[in-house]
Parts: sequence; C-alpha cells; structure tokens
Amino acid sequence: MTAVYVAAGSNVQPEHYLSVALRAMAAAYGPLTLSPAYRNQAVGFAGDDFINLVVGFHTEDPVTEVRQQLQKIEAACDRPPGAHKWAPRTMDLDILLFGELISNEPGLIIPRPDLLKRPYMLKPMADIAPDVRHPTLGQSMRELWAGFDAGGHSMLEVLLGGEPTNPHSAPRRSPESGR
Repeated sequence: MTAVYVAAGSNVQPEHYLSVALRAMAAAYGPLTLSPAYRNQAVGFAGDDFINLVVGFHTEDPVTEVRQQLQKIEAACDRPPGAHKWAPRTMDLDILLFGELISNEPGLIIPRPDLLKRPYMLKPMADIAPDVRHPTLGQSMRELWAGFDAGGHSMLEVLLGGEPTNPHSAPRRSPESGR
C-alpha cells in the first residue's frame, strides 16, 4: 500500500465542494486522514479566500489511476476540464506525495513543487504527516515547515463550515463520522 497525500482547495462555495470531494475520496480510498482546514487569500489572482487542507490515504492503485480518480472528483465538483490555473475554482486536487515516487512527467510532477512554496500545502501536510520525509530533500515535513517563512501569507484555521477554530482543540475530522 502506498501512502498518498493530496492538497484539496476551493474558493467557490468551498464548504460545499470540499464536503463533496471528501465524501468521494472516502468512497474511492477508504479511511482518510484530514489535516485542519485553513482559510487563506487567493494566490496569483484576485478572488475570494480559499479553504485548503491536505488529505492522506493508502492505496494499491497506480499514480495514473489516482490522478484520473481525482480529476473525476474535480469534475463532480463542477470544475470544468482545462480550467485556468490562476482563477477561482470549485475544487483543486493536487497529488503532493505518492509514497517515494519521483515523477517528472508533464502533468504529473511528484513531489509537487508547490509543496515547498505554498504554506497552505506545507502546513497542513506537516500537521498530518510531520515525520514523512520529502523524497528528494530527505527532510521531514516538520523540518520543512519549521524552516518555512510563512510571514507573507496568513492562514486561519477554520472548521469546514468556515468558522475559526482554536488550534489547540481542533478535532481531526473524518468524512465517515460527519464530524
């Protein structure tokens, strides 16, 4: 079984579409590990705030099948095929890590380079998998986050309903439990 970590984000009805995507991912891959969700400003364009989180699961499926399944889930969330990268979106699902796989195929670069550039990917990844090591750098997610300068990009931990949480008491949510 391969450990897979996926960044999930939306800035168009984010609570609704994240709920739809998480249910579909749970149906496809079984139990999910969810990071806290974070509200942050859009990056690369002017738009509504995003809600982002990282989802972890295990699978025996090859990476190409996982990517295809994630694209189907994006489509089920009303994301049109070929949607612009720097624009509002109902759902964005990006494979951050796929076990120890290193891929430079067009459209399938793993580990995802944005993991090291975007706090809304790295922080939730460090939240749920602090000891996982980056396949090319060898550093743990905890170490990478500790060395990250997130000063220019604020994030607020929220419940998927959009309300701020107390980061010390925020429960990990499971799509199966509805919590």
